[in-house]
Amino acid sequence: MSPLALRTDHARRTLPIAPGKVVREHVGVLLREHRRPLLVVLLWHLVAAVVGLTGPWVIGQVVGLVTTGRAAITDVGVLVGLLAAAVVAETAATWVARRSSFVLSERIFAQLREGFVASAVRLPLSTVERAGTGDLLARTTNDIDAISYVIRFGIPTIVVSITTVLVTGVATVLASPLAALPLLLTPLVWFLPTRRYLRLAGPGYLWEHATYARLNGVAAETVEGASTVDALGLSDERGVRFAEAIRESHDAERYTVGLRLRWFPWLEVGFFAPIAGALLWGGWLAWDGVVPVATATAVVLYVQRLLDPLGELVGMLDEIQFAATSMSRILGVGEVPPDRVATGATPAGDRLAVEHVRYAYREGQDVLHGVSLDLQPGERLAVVGPSGAGKSTLGRLMAGVDGPRTGRITVGGVPLVDLELDELRGQVALVTQEHHVFVGTLADNLRLPRPSATDEDLLTALDAVDALDWATALPEGLATVVGSGGHELTEAQAQQLALARLVLADPHTLVLDEATSLLDPRAARHLERSLGAVLTGRTVVAIAHRLHTAHDADRVAVVEGGRVAELGSHDALIAEDGSYAALWRSWRDEA
Repeated sequence: MSPLALRTDHARRTLPIAPGKVVREHVGVLLREHRRPLLVVLLWHLVAAVVGLTGPWVIGQVVGLVTTGRAAITDVGVLVGLLAAAVVAETAATWVARRSSFVLSERIFAQLREGFVASAVRLPLSTVERAGTGDLLARTTNDIDAISYVIRFGIPTIVVSITTVLVTGVATVLASPLAALPLLLTPLVWFLPTRRYLRLAGPGYLWEHATYARLNGVAAETVEGASTVDALGLSDERGVRFAEAIRESHDAERYTVGLRLRWFPWLEVGFFAPIAGALLWGGWLAWDGVVPVATATAVVLYVQRLLDPLGELVGMLDEIQFAATSMSRILGVGEVPPDRVATGATPAGDRLAVEHVRYAYREGQDVLHGVSLDLQPGERLAVVGPSGAGKSTLGRLMAGVDGPRTGRITVGGVPLVDLELDELRGQVALVTQEHHVFVGTLADNLRLPRPSATDEDLLTALDAVDALDWATALPEGLATVVGSGGHELTEAQAQQLALARLVLADPHTLVLDEATSLLDPRAARHLERSLGAVLTGRTVVAIAHRLHTAHDADRVAVVEGGRVAELGSHDALIAEDGSYAALWRSWRDEA
């Protein structure tokens, strides 16, 4: 397997890439759905192309009259008037045709973009976590931009060019099949180089897109984890990874640029060979009297008229090849299979149980080793342990984000992965230290888990997480636009917003993975106490480094090396003087 093939294969191991058949079928569906406006666009371009044939014909007639000595002022005046009218008509028809093309293109792009967003938000969280942010980010930026350009400008260009080429080509052959023979030079020159380019460009652009994804991922991870990188002295290592990503991106772009550089010279020859051939061949035919001078002139002008649309069409071919690869990546997001199949089983109660669970991010490298926990409804369990012990992984499995490799996690006796996602979120919810404020009003952000919530419900949820004061103090209260470009919320306020969404979702079991980690200790303690009143009666799994959470919990599970090393109440574990007691003393001394 070639290095390019290996890199392409690596690209396919992130999010799926739709095969060419799927891309063609999807394009066909889009065109069928918009066939009526597409026919209108084609009709207007056909009118513009037919009217545009008048110019070469008129010039040919004038040349014929002059060369035969039969030119009269009246005849020339009529021809010039006809030419002027044709120019005006062609301009008007072209304007209407291009406007219709742009409107159609925007509609198609809007439909494609909305479909992509719908597919992206339905992606299983387990798939997104395994693929990383770089690949998805590249598809939502680079690939969408490529598709946007081709749809908005490529469709009008392609329609205009193909219509003009076909109409002008037919007119050239009808004027004189013999004089039109130089038209054959273009396909003869272009065939082999273009075939080679199309064969290699697809994998090349796939590799190029994959390097963009890797580069985006490395950059995003480095920026997001800047404090960790600095604290652990990983700047040099991250720099090396960034340089490697840039180098691979450079190699990929150099490869695709090389393909174009070897292809473009043949395109230039294919452009100008027919014009030179038509001029020489037509001149010789007219000199020998085989065809009239007027006809030979018209044929040369028709061939020359083909130059611009052919140039635009071939120039767009490279953009189409690039966009086709982007389309396969965008449609590939919709090809991601669900990570679970709901069985329709109904939980018999709210009891959450973890039974002999093993889990691995990479085959053969388990990070959880036979973990078992049994939570009573309404119980509060704190999960503590050193970094990298598997606490967050266990929390994600207990929230149903992914399923275990072996064993099972059930609620009411039903495995979490057997529940529909909507039902699962009504049973168990996960809140992490990562949160997002969407562009929109504060009310819109709060209503995400419960669209039917009233303003009173929203205010109650905000009050529960001690956010009512700052929320009502906003310029327009719940109607204040927040997020990018709107009112900027602090990190603490954004996290309170995420917790308020949790209150509105109203699940019976909550998994809190460092949910208050971005607040200062005093604010975090105050928020957790305020939230405690709301969480009464719910099962709570709190994963935290701040051990005051463990102190307040009913039981504490100490996770070490992917196993539950200790399990019991705070007081009991302190009395055992084991790992938890050591963690408690260390944390208390630091605090």
